[in-house]
This record gives sequence, structure tokens and C-alpha cells, in this order.
Amino acid sequence: MLLKWLDVLRMARIANLNPDRKVTKTDDEWQAQLSPEQYYVTRQHGTERPFSSEMCSLFEPGLYACVCCDTLLFDASEKFESGTGWPSFTQPIKENAIAYIEDTSYGMSRVETVCNTCDAHLGHVFPDGPPPSGLRYCMNAVALKKVKGGAS
Repeated sequence: MLLKWLDVLRMARIANLNPDRKVTKTDDEWQAQLSPEQYYVTRQHGTERPFSSEMCSLFEPGLYACVCCDTLLFDASEKFESGTGWPSFTQPIKENAIAYIEDTSYGMSRVETVCNTCDAHLGHVFPDGPPPSGLRYCMNAVALKKVKGGAS
């Protein structure tokens, strides 16, 4: 199924899909596992500086997983150059890979994306992406890790 903006809003406002599994760790366990920057972004809802990662310009076939729990999130075939300074995708690998949360921080109205398995902050999704979905999943590169393979 192709997710569209109204699907994202419905999940953010009403109910996200159930994940395939859940991963829960203590704050100390996350800090021991992650680099300081990964911890700041994924566990404290931070944002990396734009254009700070080579991942923005990498377009080889493969899959992207959550840096915290290894859940597959995106296929490189859905990656595109958005010019924003963060890796951008048009669709998650599965409908239930991502959870959506309404975010009204900093005087803006946005939809936060988190890993549906471990609740790691990934970034935000916007309705200004390319067709056919019109979605732009604007992700923090440090929240993702590239893994080999994929349908790309």
C-alpha cells in the first residue's frame, strides 16, 4: 500500500499501526549502545546539522535500518535528493515500520517520525515530496544505518 499524507495524519491523530515487535531498554542501556550524537538525536529528539552526513548523497541499492534496534525502515529505491541537507525518502519499507506523532514544538505544526519498534526519534514527514505519494520523510542520518541488500 502506498501511504499518503491523509494516512500519516490519521495515524498521528488517531492510532498508529502495531509494530511487529517492541524493543525496550533503559536510558543507561541506550547510552552504552549509542554514540553521544546518536543518543542525542534518537533518544532526546535532537536534530543533526543539515548537510553533516554523506548519507544525503548516497544512492546505492540497499536498505536503511534503525541505528537503535536494527528494524528495517527504508529501501534506497525510495530515497531522493530533497536539497534539505537530510536524507529523504518517499515511503517506509512497511506501513508499520514508522509511528507518527503530532509535533507542535517551536511554533510549528509537523509530524514526527519514530521507529515503531523502539521509539527512536528519526525525523519528520512532510507533504511536499515527489509523486506518487507526495511524502518526504526527512530523516536524521545518525538515526539510520545502511545495510546491504534490498529490492533496489
